[in-house]
Amino acid sequence: MTAEEFRKTMAGAEYIPEGSALHRAFHALSQEALKITAELNGSYHAPEEVRRLMSELTASEIDETFGLFPPFHTDCGKNLKIGKRVFVNAGCQFQDQGGIEIGDDVLIGPQTIIATLNHDPDPGKRGGMFAKPVKICDRVWLGARVTICPGVTVGEGAIVGAGAVVTRDVPPRAFVAGVPARIVRRVAE
Repeated sequence: MTAEEFRKTMAGAEYIPEGSALHRAFHALSQEALKITAELNGSYHAPEEVRRLMSELTASEIDETFGLFPPFHTDCGKNLKIGKRVFVNAGCQFQDQGGIEIGDDVLIGPQTIIATLNHDPDPGKRGGMFAKPVKICDRVWLGARVTICPGVTVGEGAIVGAGAVVTRDVPPRAFVAGVPARIVRRVAE
């Protein structure tokens, strides 16, 4: 399955049964992601080499304005879309099978987790997964150790405070914090 075929399939998938062809594709893509991230994280790379490796990982062209401080981990890579002037700090983990879209001018703090999958709560079907995409809109700032849960959209210009667990959509220009994240105030103009 090509990266484009995978993206198209996942755009229409909500439930992925354990052992299905799509579930097996997850595992194949994970092996490729492990190989690329091992290279990325294994030694120093100049910024242009980091972008080359991220382009290989995502099977898409990463803009020259992108910045990343490794280590970085993902268990897929092929359903990750990154805008311009995005910076990803060290230790982030993205679970992008369900789709992660990151807009322009986004800052992502260290050790941020973005998840797009949940396992089936039925113990007899626990290997099955529900996929829900995550969207991080333009000019968002995610603080250190933020967790974004499946299906969440973080609105344009929002700030997510350090350590927050975001379980529902964040309105544009909102500052949210806490576990679960709640609106603290509006972001000033």
